[in-house]
Formats: sequence, C-alpha cells, structure tokens
Amino acid sequence: MNIPAIGIGLTCAIILLMRDWRFTVPALLINYLCLGWMLTQQQFIAPDLSFGGAQVSTTVVVKLITGLAAALILAITAITFSREYNTEDLDEFSLAELRRAARRAQRTIEPFRMSDYVVPFWSLVLAAAAALLLPRLYPVAQPYAVDFAWYWLALTGLFTLVTANDVLKVGLGLLLCVESVDLVYTAVAGRVQVFPLALLSLLTLVLALAVAYISGLLYGRLKTLDLAELYRR
Repeated sequence: MNIPAIGIGLTCAIILLMRDWRFTVPALLINYLCLGWMLTQQQFIAPDLSFGGAQVSTTVVVKLITGLAAALILAITAITFSREYNTEDLDEFSLAELRRAARRAQRTIEPFRMSDYVVPFWSLVLAAAAALLLPRLYPVAQPYAVDFAWYWLALTGLFTLVTANDVLKVGLGLLLCVESVDLVYTAVAGRVQVFPLALLSLLTLVLALAVAYISGLLYGRLKTLDLAELYRR
C-alpha cells in the first residue's frame, strides 16, 4: 500500500467527479503534494536538501512550488469570476445576462441530480480499471505504484477534458495530463535533465495562466464559465 499513490488516486477522482471548484481546486493542490511525496519516497532524483531530517531534491521543491502556483492561479480565477458585478456599471444587455446567470446559479443549488454524475462516474470506473490493469500489461516505470499513478493521472485527465462543463474543469484536465508526463519522465529517465523538467514546469504555469485568461474573456462576454453557453448562441 503506497500512501502517495492513494492520495493521487483520490484527488484525481474528486477532480473528475465533482463540478464545484471549491472541491476540485483544493484537490489539485493536494494532488501536487502527493506527487512530491511520491518523488521523494522513490528518490528518482538525488536529494540535495534537508528539511527537518527529511532528504528532498531541489527539483521536487520546484515542482511543488509550480503546482502550488498553478492551483493558486485557478483558485484566484474561480473566486474572481464568482463575485457579484456592480450592477450600476452594467448596460441593459449585461444586466439581462447577469439575471440569466443568476437563474442558472439558482438551478445549480437544486437537489442533487444523479444524472449530472452518471457520465463522470462511469468514466471514473473505466479509468480505474485501465489504470489497475495497464501497469501489469505494459509496465513502464517501477514500482507498480508509480506506473499506476502516471496511468491514472493521464486517464483521469483525459476523461476530465471529455466531461468538462466549464473552463476551469478543462484546465484541471490539462494540468493532470502534464503532471502524468512529468511523473513518467522523472521515473524512466536514467538521468533527469533540468531543461525538460523546466519546460514541463513552464507549461504548467502557462496552461494555468491561459485558463485564467480564457475564463476572463468568457465571463466578460457571457457572465458564466459554463461551456454549454457557447452552444446556445
């Protein structure tokens, strides 16, 4: 039983299943912490720092800082575009959009509807079956927990993209996919190169910033981050 792998599994499941950013964004942050724990535990990268008796690598610390920054960007984005507009500064069109967004928000607090979670749930079941089976059929890294973790990150990331209902969820799916690539590269590379890891960290931050920018554009036009509104135009 590998505790970091369990943490990665649970947090990815929350990101795939839940629709509220108050659950998914903190789950992403915990996911990055579990990834750093796994890398420290397996020592794919030689440790060169000591924190309270624990030996860690500077590269792992950079990964954790990058993950924290990405989660913080998404959290600030979600908080910013969940606030109320100053209605005195809005024109008639914007007021109409705001009222429509308020009606949608009221619908979201209706009693729990199982139909909203059927596709994500079965996607999660399929991802779990594949992530448990693929490491035995096509092992890439060692040990089994690491193979499970990167397969799980990739599959849940892809299914999150497929089932995404808003821009933030799309960003979460993309970040999980990048995290999977980061983990498998770190695990299988005989000698970890700084340049590819720096590119992956940069890509993580760029994706988070791109999601924040697109969220601002979408919210400024439609007063919502719901992707379904794009098809109602």
